[in-house]
Amino acid sequence: MPNAETMPRIQEIRIRSGQTIAVRPVSPEDEPLLEEFFDRVSDDDRRFRFLSAHKHLDHAQLAPMVEVDHFRTESFIAFDEGTDTVIGHALLACDNALDTAEVAVSVCSTWRGQGVGWALLDVLAEAARHRGLRRVISLEDRDNHAAIELEREKGFVPHGVDGDPHMVLLEKLLR
Repeated sequence: MPNAETMPRIQEIRIRSGQTIAVRPVSPEDEPLLEEFFDRVSDDDRRFRFLSAHKHLDHAQLAPMVEVDHFRTESFIAFDEGTDTVIGHALLACDNALDTAEVAVSVCSTWRGQGVGWALLDVLAEAARHRGLRRVISLEDRDNHAAIELEREKGFVPHGVDGDPHMVLLEKLLR
């Protein structure tokens, strides 16, 4: 069974724009960085990520992203290597059977369209494969066209959500 010691600590990733970003698993000490990051994402991006209208995330909302076991739940933070500014966050949350994981990605607006989300989805898929998962899913608001299109480009297949016409479940089989 993989653990934090077997996972790579820092990955340098060249994104579509040609720039290099650094991605690493979060630690509890990163809570202030994530708090500041989520204060910088757009209101719509926060609403789409958390499926509610939070203006600011408090400790109770941030704790599940920074207090992770690095196996059933993994949380990654992405930095602009030139400024050490947090530009993205990605979360992988596995079910108890280690069959399926839900993924969630946020990218600050100044970095959108440059390939950060694309790269973070690749990091999440690799982490899921490393754990032997069969599939990853993402639950999106139907109005989140950018995320739905990105996930479709990465091989996710959309499905309706019974009883909720405002949501779409996107699924990617890994094996």
